[in-house]
Amino acid sequence: MNRILVLAISVLTLLGCQSNNTVSLSPSSGNINNLSVVVDNDLWEGSVGESIRNVIGAPLYGLPQDEPMFTMRQMPTVVFSDFARRNRTVLKIEKGKEADTKFYENTYAKPQKMVIVSGQTNQEIIKQIEENADKIISIFKSEEIKEKQRRISKSLGQNNNIESALGLTIDFPSAYRVANENDKFFWLRRDIKTGTMNILLYEVPLDKINNGDEAINDVITMRDSIGKTYIPGPLEGTYMITEEAYTPFLSKTIIDNKPTYETRSTWEVKDAYMAGPFLNYAIKDEINKRYIIFEGFTFAPSVEKRDYMFEFEAIAKSLKIK
Repeated sequence: MNRILVLAISVLTLLGCQSNNTVSLSPSSGNINNLSVVVDNDLWEGSVGESIRNVIGAPLYGLPQDEPMFTMRQMPTVVFSDFARRNRTVLKIEKGKEADTKFYENTYAKPQKMVIVSGQTNQEIIKQIEENADKIISIFKSEEIKEKQRRISKSLGQNNNIESALGLTIDFPSAYRVANENDKFFWLRRDIKTGTMNILLYEVPLDKINNGDEAINDVITMRDSIGKTYIPGPLEGTYMITEEAYTPFLSKTIIDNKPTYETRSTWEVKDAYMAGPFLNYAIKDEINKRYIIFEGFTFAPSVEKRDYMFEFEAIAKSLKIK
């Protein structure tokens, strides 16, 4: 009797293993910030599609020209199968069902985030999109940050001086080289086809940035001072400043579990024809009575810059203060 019981358990275990192998998920795929939108053509070409493009695909602030937050690839429901289901981020629209917005993880591939928005009418679907936009965008963006960091981790750059001088670690691609290193100031740069990508790392005392409405002015004053001191332009006497014609946008976020000011805007070189976008993080390190400043700025004329700025964001969010 015991032998029969043991045999039965063994068979069930084997079948369970085979079943698990059968349903194992394929790796997800897709370019960074590419979003699959599963919605039938008539909805995509009408008010629902317009809402998706205006809300989920809104232009990213701080770029010289409009670029959508996500590059969208629309497909009708009937073709959403097999390889099409493996995209890392999926927004699916279902008309004729109860109004709702549901969030799923690793449904058809891994890692994967899928959001299903439903409603009986177009207006119900649009209302769901608008009411849940922040959460939808946050979930997709978080997934893409993780994927970008994973790709960066395959070939990391090293600079032990950053760790010893600033007391932090940060993951950046090995393609970056040191352009300037001065005490507790670091300027990393990498060449791209049409220009350069640049990272600045330094610290300032806590009283350099006030809380409240004055914070944005303090951030701009601080970065303009750094630009004048460390970031020269192509001609003698020129240097990087914040572009006055473009209003800086400041928001709050969290990096390394610490309150952080995020500033997006554009820079220019004083008295020279050079400009581009920048992304600045002021991370409040109360224990050490300072702000750690991370800034990424790029010079890439005549090309789209969204993905360059996204790389800076992924790098900044890997920062850990020791």
